Amino acid sequence: MLLGIQVSTAGGICESIPRAQALGCTAMQIFARDPRQWRKASLKKSDIDEFRLRRQSSGIKKVFIHIPYLINLASPEHGLFRGSISACAQDMREARALGAECMVIHMGSHKFSGEKRGLKKLATALNRILELTAGSGVRILLENTAGSGSWLGYTFDHHAAVLDRVEQKDRVGVCLDTCHAYAAGYDLASKAGYDRLMDEIDRMVGVKRLELIHLNDTRDALGSHRDRHEHIGKGKIGIAGFSRIVGDRRLEHAACVLETPKDSATADERNLLIVRRLMHRAARKG
Repeated sequence: MLLGIQVSTAGGICESIPRAQALGCTAMQIFARDPRQWRKASLKKSDIDEFRLRRQSSGIKKVFIHIPYLINLASPEHGLFRGSISACAQDMREARALGAECMVIHMGSHKFSGEKRGLKKLATALNRILELTAGSGVRILLENTAGSGSWLGYTFDHHAAVLDRVEQKDRVGVCLDTCHAYAAGYDLASKAGYDRLMDEIDRMVGVKRLELIHLNDTRDALGSHRDRHEHIGKGKIGIAGFSRIVGDRRLEHAACVLETPKDSATADERNLLIVRRLMHRAARKG
């Protein structure tokens, strides 16, 4: 099971590689551009080339790029919907240029126009994006959400409904965020709750489509619909919950990326150490 973190690109996108390498990561996730603004410029070819060059000797097996927050592929607003498709397609092209394996996409907000309409809009958007990026090896991963407001993706019924309408199904997978799942009502702190989640994922989309797990503990109560990440083992999910995840042989093909708080200079190192210990313990048990 590959393991990494959300890495800063401060100082240039290529600087993310040595940061991940220094922490012994075998996977990493980045924002390729400012996640809170619309695109101002494309990446420079020199930065792309340097990113690829540094990765060659880094030990990073998979790079995941997360789309910016402003993109809403389920929006009922025509201008935002079309702009989101265009922006996402451009992000996919840059991901391919960087050599990234996957783009992580939030499923969007239907803005109270109705879930069925929102899911249909999302599928339409994905089909257009996949068409615009034909021939690309970059896969799209649909991330689950905490289910606040009118956000889609808080149940894997939503993932199944979208995948059913997607034409290039082989280019679309799933990302599980543990904080979001707990906030949506999946009790990952208990074995019964974890089994329920995995059964639903397998039944609705297939476990093999689960290619990335955002390992995040959570500050808030079960079913709170609040998305507030916490350090591994310090929140409501707890160490036992994460032990079940990293010890589940059905998930050996997936990568784990931590999006835990960066509230100290050693926060990433400490969270990675905890997860590595859990992985080693699971490996010893066989």
